[in-house]
Amino acid sequence: MNNQESGGEHTQRNETMVEAITRAAEATANVLRERGWRLCSAESCTGGGIAHALTAIPGSSHWFECGWVTYSNESKARLLGVPSQLIQRWGAVSSEVAAAMASGALSHSAADVAIAVTGIAGPGGGSAAKPVGLVWFGWATRNGGCRTAEQRFAGDRAQVRQAAVLWGLRQLLAHELGPDSRLSP
Repeated sequence: MNNQESGGEHTQRNETMVEAITRAAEATANVLRERGWRLCSAESCTGGGIAHALTAIPGSSHWFECGWVTYSNESKARLLGVPSQLIQRWGAVSSEVAAAMASGALSHSAADVAIAVTGIAGPGGGSAAKPVGLVWFGWATRNGGCRTAEQRFAGDRAQVRQAAVLWGLRQLLAHELGPDSRLSP
């Protein structure tokens, strides 16, 4: 997989990023509806973009539980229960914090599945170790499973944020909502 994506390998040339996000959100909604599951989100660098894409769909109150935008480290700790020591040791943009955000969102809600995003959208804030465009994702389900993944996106701030929304939803569909996840949330 290309480590410098600007929207995902499946985005077709004639499909805009907004259209691709809408299609991914609609597909997510369909699976959640079919299973009777509810989803929650915990977002940092995307600033609520995932929640926005999902709740733009009519009837989303039936399958979208809630969302948090936890931009500061303090809000990650206070609202999601991310241990401050975890943030101090690994940094807010890390696998460990993405997992804690997803697990925290799930434990603070009645949702069956959670998606979390933390990253550096730019234009500033990056470093050699954690450059602009680096985003960590976390997904958690009620059965106790939690998974994380790292992705680096090219582009300006808006492009990084949109690419993160799209990639996060597509991964959720492929894994947590995919055919092998049908046994239990």
